[in-house]
Amino acid sequence: MALETSADNPVPVRTVLNAVGGWIGRLGRVWVEGQITELNRRGGTVYLTLRDPAANISVRVVGARGVFDNPAVVDGARVVIHAKPDFYVNRGTFSLAAIEVRAVGVGELLARLEQLKRVLAAEGLFRPERKRPLPFLPGTIGLVCGRDSAAERDVLENARRRWPAVAFKVEPVAVQGSHAVGEVVEALRRLDADPSVEVIIITRGGGSLEDLLPFSDETMVRAVAAARTPVVSAIGHEQDAPLLDLVADHRASTPTDAAKRVVPDVREQLAAVRQLRDRGRRSVTGRIERELTWLNSLRSRPALADPVREVERKHEQVLAARDRARRALGVALDRAEDRLTHTRARLTALSPAATLARGYAIVQGADSEVLRSVEDLVPGETVWVRLPDGRRSATVDPLDRESGDP
Repeated sequence: MALETSADNPVPVRTVLNAVGGWIGRLGRVWVEGQITELNRRGGTVYLTLRDPAANISVRVVGARGVFDNPAVVDGARVVIHAKPDFYVNRGTFSLAAIEVRAVGVGELLARLEQLKRVLAAEGLFRPERKRPLPFLPGTIGLVCGRDSAAERDVLENARRRWPAVAFKVEPVAVQGSHAVGEVVEALRRLDADPSVEVIIITRGGGSLEDLLPFSDETMVRAVAAARTPVVSAIGHEQDAPLLDLVADHRASTPTDAAKRVVPDVREQLAAVRQLRDRGRRSVTGRIERELTWLNSLRSRPALADPVREVERKHEQVLAARDRARRALGVALDRAEDRLTHTRARLTALSPAATLARGYAIVQGADSEVLRSVEDLVPGETVWVRLPDGRRSATVDPLDRESGDP
């Protein structure tokens, strides 16, 4: 139950610590898993710090030497400890009193890694579509590796051999042991925050399953998944497969392979440039040759080879067409003239003028109407008489209509 205290009614330190000790004592014995650090054997007692691999949390563990009499109990080892929580009232410190220690076997580690792998895969951290492509020629490469390690030398030497001007920003860290996860994650965050770094390589050499455990740590895997900069994993050898390989944007089988994937080979690029230049030259030369062939073919045509001859030929064609047109027009005019003469003869034969020429005349009244009978003549009326060579007016005199004499 909670202590009843106030500013006017405080309790002494011993009361608080005794209460805390009582609460902790009620926890009973517990099984705790963690990673051993700061292992120290003094006399018949063993002191160590048990660290949580996924968080920056640790607890002090104390036990008899016989409890830890196990070759697997070394710095960096993963263990399961059966312990009783203990609160030392005189100093106000908390620790675990170890009763039994069991090393985490390889089979158990693999089972736990497989379970973690399934969880992360279900969250989509290993999906191919979330992986980003590497830049063709990064300006600066971030390198997370062990201090003065062979992996660092392999990456730097192979990268500079391929492209001498390549720049690196190296972050040396612990690549195994209890501090590996925290240091690698912190180095990754620093490089990811640097705008000049275009790709990050996380590398170390080969080792046992226990040595490579930090690179299957959930904290590190999630940090790589959250990074904005493309990450290349180059952990161990081809047969090693930490979870970091699955979440990274690209996996390299060795540190040397990482350098080859990230940095292009200057010799290969120069050869590619020469090849492309030769292809371009052949393409341009072939195009020019085809155009020259076409031009020569065009120039060999009669119209361009002897342009005056072509003009003369066209002139002859124009003259021939003109002569044909003149002949056709002359024939048409002759035919039209023949038709006109024939029509004139027919008109002349049918014309009243021909009748008049034989001695006849046409008498018309004042209204120009033809008078066809003497009955139509009115004495004293003016009529018109049409003769072959013209017409004249005349006045009708009285006459004997029966005899026709005046």
